[in-house]
Amino acid sequence: METPEAGKQDETDEQTAGAAAEAYPSIGDWAQCSADPQYRAAVVDLLGALAYGELSAFERLAEDAKLAPSLEDKAALAGMAAAEFGHYRVLSERLAGIGENPAEAMQPFAEALESFHRMTAPADWEEGLVKAYVGDSIAADFYREVAVRLDDDTRELVLGVMADTGHAEFAVGKVREAIAADPRIGGRLALWGRRLMGEALSQAQRVVAERDALSNLLIGGTEVRGFDLVEVGKMFNRITEAHTRRMAALGLAS
Repeated sequence: METPEAGKQDETDEQTAGAAAEAYPSIGDWAQCSADPQYRAAVVDLLGALAYGELSAFERLAEDAKLAPSLEDKAALAGMAAAEFGHYRVLSERLAGIGENPAEAMQPFAEALESFHRMTAPADWEEGLVKAYVGDSIAADFYREVAVRLDDDTRELVLGVMADTGHAEFAVGKVREAIAADPRIGGRLALWGRRLMGEALSQAQRVVAERDALSNLLIGGTEVRGFDLVEVGKMFNRITEAHTRRMAALGLAS
């Protein structure tokens, strides 16, 4: 059975994504849009970042499974890791299908993502669960923001790989159980959640600022040229608000 708090958050995410999609009508399919070199470069950047993120998530979840207190929990995390690797393969195949080298497309984003994971290595099982839920959800929110500005084919691909792999229901249930058993850990996990949010936004802003084609896409697609800090700021505010709701679902102060 789905955890009620996780279910409400998933429903909110779907409603937000739907409203955003209506605000950004179709701009055409990949064959049409990729004729613009700026747009093509932005999509290659996006798919490269997303592919490396999924590969990194696979590695992290497999490593975090070692912290699991039971075989059942270990198996659950292993299953999520397998789902993340499946997403990576889909993205890698799409990059190859449009004539791009997946490794080359991912390389520009390796340092930022690895830096994030180094600075947010969980100390225990509960921290790993919060990171799996909060950290991955922040990334999902970021890519959903971008997806509404994409061609139909790429939008469908991105939203598909952003589908929940079971993190929400599993993590929310386990974290709330842990807090109920020992309320003292709630304060520590709340601080941990804030740290995750700060580090994730810092790295995301860095990536956007360094990749001109991607920043243009974020602030309005191929019609916009230049880095609009106001629009990007609004986007990150929406991501922050979603984070606050997720922390509440975990039973933690944001």
